[in-house]
Amino acid sequence: MPTEPPGAASALDVGSLPITSDVADVYRDLLRVAPLPQREFLSTASRPAARALAALLSSGVVHRDAAGVLHVRPPRTALENWAAQREMEAARARAAAETLSGLYSAVHGTGAAFVEVIEGKGAVRELFRQLQAGARTEVRGLERGPYLRDTARVPEEVQYDGLRRGLRYRCVYEGELLHDEAMLAAVRAAVAAGEQARVFPELPLKMMLVDADRGLVVLPRASGDDADAMLVHRSRLLDGLSELFEVFWRLGAPIHATAATAHPDAEPTAATQRLLALLTAGLTDEAIARDLGISNRTVHRRVSRLQELLGARSRFQLGVQATRRGWL
Repeated sequence: MPTEPPGAASALDVGSLPITSDVADVYRDLLRVAPLPQREFLSTASRPAARALAALLSSGVVHRDAAGVLHVRPPRTALENWAAQREMEAARARAAAETLSGLYSAVHGTGAAFVEVIEGKGAVRELFRQLQAGARTEVRGLERGPYLRDTARVPEEVQYDGLRRGLRYRCVYEGELLHDEAMLAAVRAAVAAGEQARVFPELPLKMMLVDADRGLVVLPRASGDDADAMLVHRSRLLDGLSELFEVFWRLGAPIHATAATAHPDAEPTAATQRLLALLTAGLTDEAIARDLGISNRTVHRRVSRLQELLGARSRFQLGVQATRRGWL
């Protein structure tokens, strides 16, 4: 029998193959001894090894020729064959889901074709995780709360996993959320990991959009201690939710990991810092206008813009948020 080329087994990362340990062991053994008659292999194989060989033959990773001799396919070919089979299984699963959804819609009405109701905070949180784990390209969100925040930290590990595998995350946060130090720190951590985040004073709802085919809208219960959700599939409703997100994304102000990571031309400019210093000193708009050499209307406009930028509803909150961000 041919001997194993130096380093041949180690060059293959069997652990990267999506197979069990028994299958991996048999595959590694066959790499060393194949080509080998199947009956010779089975004469000394344990029952788990025989089952593993059957799995390898079924998947095409190992080939048996007309003479009953086993041959191991190159690793790249083996992986491509395995991936092709998984893609076929996924296609069948999607087709089955469409068929079952059609049956469900026929029984429960047309609305059920694109909307499912998820009851209870625990079920909603689990679906949040599942949708992110299954996302292919992008996750978008409008974040207001705190409907779900008391059951898990924000952001969750599933988001970091998504960012590491190349998902694009875009989220708009309601200004009041960022008044919470822990929440602000979590958002900055997510931004540092790759999330694109913006802030807007008030948002109409809490939702998450996954790729272009699913959306989850959180519905707080009147009691305030629980929440349900609507899972929305491809539909005009989902298109509307997508457009709603993009509106608030355009209106929102960027959030940076720290003030030091902001663009050199971004806030706070020297003029903004001077304006904030005068505001916190208690000067009136008229006095500030005289000091800066601008009109009262310009002072009011700049203050309003800063409140929107920092998610502050009052001038007092503006001073607090500016201090937290190191702008003063």
